[in-house]
Amino acid sequence: MKELVPGTNLDGFVVRDCIHSGSMAYIYRVEYADGASPASFPMVMKVPHMSAGDAESLVSFEVELQLYPVLAGPHVARFVAAGDLARMPYLVIEHVEGQPLQHWVERHERHGDATVAELGDAIARAAHSLHQQNVCHLDLKPTNVLIRPDGSAVLLDFGLSHHAHYPDLLAEEMRTAIGSPAWIAPEQIVGVRGDLRSDIFAIGVMLYELATGELPFGAPTTRGGMRQRLWMTPAPPRRYRPDIAPWLQEIILRCLEPMAEQRYPSAAQLAFDLTHADQVPLTERATRTRGAGLRVHLMRWLRAAGMEYRPSPIPTRQIEEAPIVMVAMPYREVSDTTLYSLRAAAERSLRLRPGARLMCVTVVPPAQGDASLSRRLLAQLKQWAQPLEAPDHGVSHHVIEAGDVAQALIRYAAANNVSLMILGAATHGLKTQRFIATVPMRVARDAPCTVILVKQQLPFAELDNTADA
Repeated sequence: MKELVPGTNLDGFVVRDCIHSGSMAYIYRVEYADGASPASFPMVMKVPHMSAGDAESLVSFEVELQLYPVLAGPHVARFVAAGDLARMPYLVIEHVEGQPLQHWVERHERHGDATVAELGDAIARAAHSLHQQNVCHLDLKPTNVLIRPDGSAVLLDFGLSHHAHYPDLLAEEMRTAIGSPAWIAPEQIVGVRGDLRSDIFAIGVMLYELATGELPFGAPTTRGGMRQRLWMTPAPPRRYRPDIAPWLQEIILRCLEPMAEQRYPSAAQLAFDLTHADQVPLTERATRTRGAGLRVHLMRWLRAAGMEYRPSPIPTRQIEEAPIVMVAMPYREVSDTTLYSLRAAAERSLRLRPGARLMCVTVVPPAQGDASLSRRLLAQLKQWAQPLEAPDHGVSHHVIEAGDVAQALIRYAAANNVSLMILGAATHGLKTQRFIATVPMRVARDAPCTVILVKQQLPFAELDNTADA
């Protein structure tokens, strides 16, 4: 298809200049034609190349036509209109201001840990928003991530994406691995489309490149070259940059695990670790200076030889099985009964959610004047969580200073993508609660997640002792 001439009127849109001419589409600035009401935001029109034999471009465009109208949130461009595929295919969406992540990559420098974590957090939050809508991007790479001036990320180009509840047009038309060679996840190579952990792998590749200036697997041009990542692990980032923090190497290498179940179970948990460096559980990955040995690679190669397509869990179901669970602990005048009740509720929640991450949080008034208070409370939180015996669940401990306890809990839950919050129910009588909005009532009313209010109760052994007395 020829490039459109500036001034062309197409279905009520006036084409302005061409701002991008890629291998699969043209991108034009557009405005509403004369007489129409002005747009509330700048717009662009995406027109695919329609060259003979280029089936992938056409099918990818069909996928975008299918997905853009149903996507929502601040991490995707707003949909405006679409053209008739049979007559003149085009897609009009919001023109988002910002810098492509490629801008940071092309600096050819090793970015500091804080910068890498900040950019990774923005991408992970955008991916999590997408996964919550049952969509996996499956082509995350620096040119498809836009960083707004406020630091948040917008994801672009959904031509290779997969929606759990829509027909997978690409899988129906293509019979080979679909994705960008440097960033494609191992399971995508064998035809698995729809696993949110494939996006986490791609984020790991971007974090690796930002931290080291190198691609972890190079840029293979053959299927055999791409298949190597089914069993190979990249050189640890510390090999290129010895000063990289152990917590950042732990995060990057966990994202790049060949087996999806060994990566982060959700992008929310990845974002959490990127913003809580002191809470990252460290394994041997954190201090590696060389890749896995021959024996490990041989075992992985044997496993990969028999690897085949398996259905992926629906993204929202995967998130439900691996939520971030937050327990709000009172910081003073807390009884053993309350501690026991909260622990029992947390234990039940973790047992039902095998991939959950636990946050233990307490809120203290600001300016207490006691420098040791936070340390003492953190020690108490760790002591409280010890009996939970949750080796498969990451556990973190947080002390927040705030004057408004309810608002502090609500904001902290929202900032950390918490799915479930557990806190003690109010002990005031019902008559009092009619006139006073207690902390539990306010949290239950305004929290951005499910809230479990726990009524105080003693263990059976203690109840027996009470009855005997």
